[in-house]
Amino acid sequence: MELPLYLSFNEFENHYYDNLEKWFEEYHNTSETDYLKALAELYSPYLYYNFANDRLKADASIQIKDCFFPSYDKIGLSFCTGCDNGKSPKSSKNMNHVFEWKTITMMEYAQHILDKINRHISGNKDKDVMSLINDYDVITARDGAGYCVNYNQHQSTLPFLKAYLPVYGQTVNISVYRDFIFSIVQIAEYIDHKLKELGLFESTIYAKLKSDAKFKVQMNHQFLTLCN
Repeated sequence: MELPLYLSFNEFENHYYDNLEKWFEEYHNTSETDYLKALAELYSPYLYYNFANDRLKADASIQIKDCFFPSYDKIGLSFCTGCDNGKSPKSSKNMNHVFEWKTITMMEYAQHILDKINRHISGNKDKDVMSLINDYDVITARDGAGYCVNYNQHQSTLPFLKAYLPVYGQTVNISVYRDFIFSIVQIAEYIDHKLKELGLFESTIYAKLKSDAKFKVQMNHQFLTLCN
């Protein structure tokens, strides 16, 4: 069963038991514990543990390659180093990109994907946004410089995109995204409260993200020690 990701706490809370019932219908030899663990896994990528406040905070961001052309290509396509040898200029799609990693919000990522899909739809009127949300050729298409989408990484963003992207339209909804940022911690606390009631503190989002954060700090300290 593919659990839906909700962008507001009220939606999540109102559908909690409906989705739990569907979970039991699909998985007969299961329990609410399994359902809660699946929810924790679904919402964890949009959160992080903050040491200063000892609590979870929203972090709906993604690392993506910001691709551009080497400086010698930026001069212009007419300046082709191979043209003197009878070679035709390369198109921008065939040029070799260089890139740097950039961290963007999930709202920016969603807008980038929506732009890609809408460019494709402009020549294919029989298609809509949701039918192309995971189309390999559309999602990974490159038209010059810009963000280069990794299709494998894209899979992890699908729950959010399915909830957030409109079926029709050119721009994403900022107010809906803002509501998600405000709601995600509340959703996590609701899940964790349920897990604690079942005596499963170690399975809470809080416990796992805190453990991950401590591990990263230890690894950084070890790395700095080796470098010194």
